[in-house]
Amino acid sequence: MIEKYKLKWVYLISGLFIAVNALLIAYEFYWFTLLPVAIFVFILFFFSLDRLLILITFLTPLAINIRDFDWGVAVTLPTEPLLFGILILFIIKLLYDRKLDSRILRHPITIALFINLGWMLMTSITSELPGVSFKFMLSRLWFVIPFYFVAIPLFEKKKNITNFTWAYVISLIGVIIYATWSLYTWAFDEQAAHWVMSPFFNDHTAYGAGISFFVPVLAGLLFYKRFNRTTKLFVALALLFLLGGLIFSYSRAAWISVAVALFFGIVLLMKIKLRWLGLGLLVLIIGFFSFRNEILWKLEKNKQDTSANMVEHIESISNISSDASNLERINRWQSAFRMFELRPFWGWGPGTYQFMYAPYQHSKEKTIISTNAGDKGNAHSEYIGPLAESGVLGMLTFIALCITVIATAVRLYKRSPDRDVRLLSLIFLLGLITYLVHGLLNNFLDTDKSSIPFWGFTAIIVALDIYYKGNGTEKKDAESPVLPEKSNTIIDG
Repeated sequence: MIEKYKLKWVYLISGLFIAVNALLIAYEFYWFTLLPVAIFVFILFFFSLDRLLILITFLTPLAINIRDFDWGVAVTLPTEPLLFGILILFIIKLLYDRKLDSRILRHPITIALFINLGWMLMTSITSELPGVSFKFMLSRLWFVIPFYFVAIPLFEKKKNITNFTWAYVISLIGVIIYATWSLYTWAFDEQAAHWVMSPFFNDHTAYGAGISFFVPVLAGLLFYKRFNRTTKLFVALALLFLLGGLIFSYSRAAWISVAVALFFGIVLLMKIKLRWLGLGLLVLIIGFFSFRNEILWKLEKNKQDTSANMVEHIESISNISSDASNLERINRWQSAFRMFELRPFWGWGPGTYQFMYAPYQHSKEKTIISTNAGDKGNAHSEYIGPLAESGVLGMLTFIALCITVIATAVRLYKRSPDRDVRLLSLIFLLGLITYLVHGLLNNFLDTDKSSIPFWGFTAIIVALDIYYKGNGTEKKDAESPVLPEKSNTIIDG
């Protein structure tokens, strides 16, 4: 009788929803249709935060940026409102419980992250445009809190590491199919490759960066012993899609980043001492500055512009004489250095570069794609941008964070007795390496497309280090809950 009574209520509520929704649609009001989705998300917020994070990950490649230039407002739907909701929930929970998992708080990566965020807060106070800077910092927090602090306990269970990967990759493959088909209709024209991924990605460089994150990860998962042959077949197929998308992104920075990650992986696999790699890099840097005039003279002779021909497109990487994309990067970097010279310690404030750099451009360095409006990207570097916006400590604290992540992952790879942990730490480190290299030429950490994998991969490395550092295996890996039983967030009661 009780079951029949419940069933009647289900029929009644469903019928009322259909009737009301049909009436509203007749009056051209369509938002009521989203009510079941809103209820579903609301339930996830309070009863299954781990599944909500996976859902956000899946939606990220498909999310669309909505920008209103008149109001100066930009939001990516539906991911950023969901991330902001998790941020608020985290703060409320933190104020209520007043405790966090001490292992996460004491971790070197967390300490480096706190220092970087702390300096960002200081330079937001001293910013030329405080409103812009605090908005920028808030956006950084709604990426860091959910996909670093909240996500670390999620990754205590290895299965959720692969769930996170599949969630992003599956929807990314959908974008790749869409972009590649659009490019096919344009006969694979190189210029069309700059925008065929719109509206999901802003341009081909962000698209290439998003793909690059997961190329080393999928390549490594082919050797993951927890996967059976059928699963590995799907991994191989997904990898082929990503490689195709990477090639037809025509993003030279993405190609370089994957090549460097491959080289770094070979160095680790062959057990070459990293100090020799560092020494070699130092020699290259000294050699560049010793012969910089000769090198620049040689590069200036390269007149090869970007092209649909792969060989010519690769040759255009070193063209600093006529390639507008390369010249514009140099223009942005030079502007950033001039801004840094005026405010070397405090900088101009996080997120302010695009609003402040215009007067620091020199006419002889401007290109056909230069702008004074601040609507076509930032400093085109994750390292030079903070130098201008947060001073020398802004750049150094971010570099220190990156070095700490790399050192942690390398140590874990070398010392863990668990083969799976070694493999996972290696492939997610290589995924991060692709972005750290890409970050020399572009900056996308203010977008969900790159921030979610960046902080997610970092959280995976921290989770592996915390939960699997001892004997290499988690006793309850198979049956333990996704998040600690006493909490639905990282707050460990």
